[in-house]
Amino acid sequence: MEIMQLVGLGLVAAVLAVTIRHNKPELAMLLSVATGIMIFLAVLGKIGAVIDVLKELSERASLNMVYLGTLLKIVGIAYIADFGAQICRDAGEGAIGAKIEFAAKILVLVLAVPIVAAVLQSLLKLVP
Repeated sequence: MEIMQLVGLGLVAAVLAVTIRHNKPELAMLLSVATGIMIFLAVLGKIGAVIDVLKELSERASLNMVYLGTLLKIVGIAYIADFGAQICRDAGEGAIGAKIEFAAKILVLVLAVPIVAAVLQSLLKLVP
C-alpha cells in the first residue's frame, strides 16, 4: 500500500511542477528535488532491512564482511548517481547528468578491483 502513497505524492508533485513551471521554473525544479528527497527518505528504512538480511546471509556463508561492505557501497553509488543525474536532466542539464553517471562508473570500477582480484586468486588456487 505504501507504493500507492508514494506514486500519489509523485503525481501530485508532477502536476504542481508542470503548473508552475511556466511562471517560476526554479520553484518547479526545487519542488521536483524536494519530492525526490521525500520519496528517498520514505524508503530508506526498507534499505536498512535489506542490509540486515544481506549481513546475516554473508555471516552464514562465512564471507568476508569487507566484500559485502564494498558491494553495498557500489549499490549506493549507483543509486545516488542515478538520482543526481535524473535531477540534472529534469533541470535541463543532461550533459552534467551524463558526467555524474560517468564518474559513478569510474568509482564502481575502482571499488570492484579488489573483489575481482580476490575471485581471480581463488580461481588460480583451484587450477594446478
